[in-house]
Amino acid sequence: MSSPTSWSRRAAQLLAVGFAGHTLDADLRDLIDRGVSGVVLFSRNIQSASQVSALVAEIKGYAGRPLYVAVDQEGGVVQRLRDGFTRWPAMRALGATRDTQLAFEVGQVLAAELTAVGIDVNFAPVIDVDTNPDNPVIGDRAFGEDPQLVAEMGVALGKGLEASGVAACGKHFPGHGDTELDSHLALPVVRHGRERLMSTELWPFRAWGQAGLASLMTAHVVFEALESGLPATMSAIILQDLLRGELGYEGLVISDDLEMKAVSEHFGVGPAAVLGLAAGVDQFLVCRHAQVAIEVIEALERALVDGRVKETRLSDAERRTQAFLMRWARPARAFRPELLRSAHAQAVLSRLESSSSPVARPTRTDPTEPGTSHE
Repeated sequence: MSSPTSWSRRAAQLLAVGFAGHTLDADLRDLIDRGVSGVVLFSRNIQSASQVSALVAEIKGYAGRPLYVAVDQEGGVVQRLRDGFTRWPAMRALGATRDTQLAFEVGQVLAAELTAVGIDVNFAPVIDVDTNPDNPVIGDRAFGEDPQLVAEMGVALGKGLEASGVAACGKHFPGHGDTELDSHLALPVVRHGRERLMSTELWPFRAWGQAGLASLMTAHVVFEALESGLPATMSAIILQDLLRGELGYEGLVISDDLEMKAVSEHFGVGPAAVLGLAAGVDQFLVCRHAQVAIEVIEALERALVDGRVKETRLSDAERRTQAFLMRWARPARAFRPELLRSAHAQAVLSRLESSSSPVARPTRTDPTEPGTSHE
């Protein structure tokens, strides 16, 4: 039987967290001490390439154990690392080339530049199918509106990332492409029938699973044909029966940020995490406030102690988390500036820019940055 202290640590390892500053602060030290498995960087943490490298090394050195550092480096408006790094157009431009070899090479270059500063995980690519012109959050972040194209380009980019040592994370399962609400701000609902979902929204995620890529991120979106009332992040029907069962996905399942209003204002972060763990989430993102991360840890601990979440489900999440850490979480390394904006990177970017057409319906502002318009 596990002791209360070990229950708390086992709960904490299910989290990846954000923090406020440019250096390792007291809140982040506390969360690392509690046992979190990952740290997520945002623009608020980034000043320069050398500073990011030093920050990542400081975080990993303090942890003294395998711990992954992640970032959203998609391209377009969603790329945290900008100054000194290759600036990629939105992935709609890459999708327009229909060139999977180019997508693979873009993934390789993205990975090389993340490796230069010690980052282990890229929360990319978006493999949502952008079929709704009124979608406020996906837009040109998607490769396009053709499910087969999205599948092929997304898998190719993911393979490029992983071939060069950075874990890829396809998002947002089972599909955020046909929503009219932004889950940062509200709880979207998709009302398509199951047949349409399988042929469109789910098609790229099936391909992602068949390719054996490292991780998927869940959507805080309700899919009425699958389970009415609960978003995918909290649905065992979606995460266990569909994703693990029908689609056969074996990789790590990561929640989108629990502090997004689709969760925090409709369910509460603690109850949502408990439902999410029971449903099949392996890692939870809490991207802004340390106190919210502690609230999630404590809610998970209580649910594990009183049996609302079975220890077998926890063990499954632990197994996947530890395998992910062993495969992708590198120890602290020295800054490698020669990998940034290399001649090869510029050649790949030039090929992309010369072979793509202007992007329609661009996403004008970054919808994913906590602490901006989403608070």
